[in-house]
Amino acid sequence: MYRAVMALPKILDDALDTLVVPGFSRIGYLVRAGQFDPLDHNALAGKTVVITGPTSGLGKAAAHQLAAMGADLILVGRSAEKLERTKSELVQSLETQKFHIVVADMGDLDAVRQASRSIIEYAPSLHALVHNAGALLKTREESPQGYETTIATHVLGPHQMTTDLLPLLRSSSGRVITVSSGGMYGATLPNIAGNQSPEMSPVSYDGTRQYAIAKRIQVTLNEMWAVREPQVLFAAMHPGWADTPGVQESLPAFRRLMKPLLRSSEQGADTISWLASRSETIDSGKFWCDRAVRTIHRLSRTRKSDTPEARGALWQWCNERITQ
Repeated sequence: MYRAVMALPKILDDALDTLVVPGFSRIGYLVRAGQFDPLDHNALAGKTVVITGPTSGLGKAAAHQLAAMGADLILVGRSAEKLERTKSELVQSLETQKFHIVVADMGDLDAVRQASRSIIEYAPSLHALVHNAGALLKTREESPQGYETTIATHVLGPHQMTTDLLPLLRSSSGRVITVSSGGMYGATLPNIAGNQSPEMSPVSYDGTRQYAIAKRIQVTLNEMWAVREPQVLFAAMHPGWADTPGVQESLPAFRRLMKPLLRSSEQGADTISWLASRSETIDSGKFWCDRAVRTIHRLSRTRKSDTPEARGALWQWCNERITQ
């Protein structure tokens, strides 16, 4: 176990993680955070970090934390107005750093490719790429390329941008951090080779389930990227249950029930910023929560679905849909 949680007895940390409500809620964070070292305010000085979805919730909290550690930020989002507002907030408190805006919808592969070109033109090096942009839909929608929007935004867009930015990341020994969700624990890995599409059909569509499938795929691809790209550090994380605008809009009943136990956006974003700023060596391809490695499977059915065949078919499916 890494230093950040070494002082917390492992049996207590494991118990919090196993008992979902205390582990994922504000309770788990507060118990564990008592053992955390403060984020180092000089750790990212002079380093460039790309973060998608930085205008609200976890992304906005992470942007402020990363900037407070000295990072120059490239802010990628759909709304130019919201990006300018976030940039203005950052500039007011941190006048010596650079904040660059790139307007792009991460579910639109053409826009993602253009965003990647803009980033490459702007940044001579790249310390970290944070995939945070997300969508949890009530009804099925499709991207401009015809893919289900949740899969396009959480899986294909990030896969495209990671592929595009690999030369920058390799040359800087950079890192890719994917913001996943504990919701993925209930989702099996689709076996595309067995005709199990990752995209739910209009007839059976359930936005929450589609979101969980996308998050399962993210965590799986994180492990696969780590094997294929040893020069780059890959990490996925889940923030626990945080009171973000996304939860407020998409899961109002859950929020009403759990509001006293929900984490703040800043608490949820802590592990993102910690992973981005770590100077000590950590293992690539791991799944994190509250600065500690967590299992990617809690249920036997999800473990059984995670086969080499399913992984190989998933990687091929993603690569066939992006431009390399």
